[in-house]
Amino acid sequence: MRLITLAIHTYEHALAVKSILEAEGIDVTLQNVNLETPEVSSGVRVRIPETDLPLALRIVENQDIFRPAGQGADPAASRHTIVVPTDFSSHAFKAAEVAARLAKRHKAGLHFLHSFLGPRLTGNVQLSDNLTYEVAEPRGTEELAAEAERQMHDMLADFKGKMKNGSLPVVKYTHAVVEGVPEDSIVEHARLNPPYLVVMGTRNFDRKEREMIGSVTAEVLDESRFSVLTIPENLDISHVDGPHNILFFSNLDQEDILAMDTLYRIFPDAKACVRIIHIPRRLRFTDRAAGHSAIALSEYCAKRFGHFTFETVPVTPKTALAELEGLQSRHNFDLIVIPNRRKNAFSRLFNPGLAHKILFRADIPMLVIPV
Repeated sequence: MRLITLAIHTYEHALAVKSILEAEGIDVTLQNVNLETPEVSSGVRVRIPETDLPLALRIVENQDIFRPAGQGADPAASRHTIVVPTDFSSHAFKAAEVAARLAKRHKAGLHFLHSFLGPRLTGNVQLSDNLTYEVAEPRGTEELAAEAERQMHDMLADFKGKMKNGSLPVVKYTHAVVEGVPEDSIVEHARLNPPYLVVMGTRNFDRKEREMIGSVTAEVLDESRFSVLTIPENLDISHVDGPHNILFFSNLDQEDILAMDTLYRIFPDAKACVRIIHIPRRLRFTDRAAGHSAIALSEYCAKRFGHFTFETVPVTPKTALAELEGLQSRHNFDLIVIPNRRKNAFSRLFNPGLAHKILFRADIPMLVIPV
């Protein structure tokens, strides 16, 4: 049995990780511990069997595992909720239809979320990928809230009608109407109530290009600490239940395995070919080393994720985005997967993340997974 190092922590933290992992059935070995005076050890290796890596990563990446009991949202409830932000547009409703199919598969509930701009916000504020809400005259918060509730009621009536006639699977759902800027409301709601997944609709490529500044979806992707699935308005939703050709952007580090495991759990029955593009973050990677690492990643994933097959796609990191159109024409991808790291506000302004850039370049569903 091959052991690998999961993390290096202080002795106290390593013991806590060991206890949590062993409670989940994972064997853990601690190394580099001074057994006579362990409290002075500054670097304790937490080692686990290689086959348990995806499960272990999913556990330790949960930022709430060391939070005192009684704080924060109920993790059991949040794991069974798919959040669907809506502005009552047609593409938002399409995202809701996709979310309903996923909710049925995962025995999850839906939570529809709409935010409206109250009188404290003036001027033009981007409300969705194609809609700008202009506060033309003073209106009370209560009046705006009542109008938003009416629109939500009408949308839910259509949604319920599709469930009744069999067009959509029957799932449980809740809704909320809140005051605030949409992207801020979505991020804050997910922070307080971590969802299983967020599903958002987007406009077609040509419209997104014209509305590049202020896209709610792009802002959510940049700030997200939760998985987000984007659904283009021209998508044939009959294929969403099981993608067949997946493009996976790899950073060539262990977070890729965590992201791959999340993808596999969302689409556990899909028999898909996953083509891995490697874009290493570390400049010390040579092209040859990056190629070898990508092959090793595909071989590991092939053993761990049985329903998927894996290939590596050689590209030049600097021109990967430019090559995306050609790759799409050759392989006809029906899902793009991006492990995503959150950037600070300054970095997002001058150097948007990969998910942000691809959102405006392709009319393909995209799954963005925080790592």
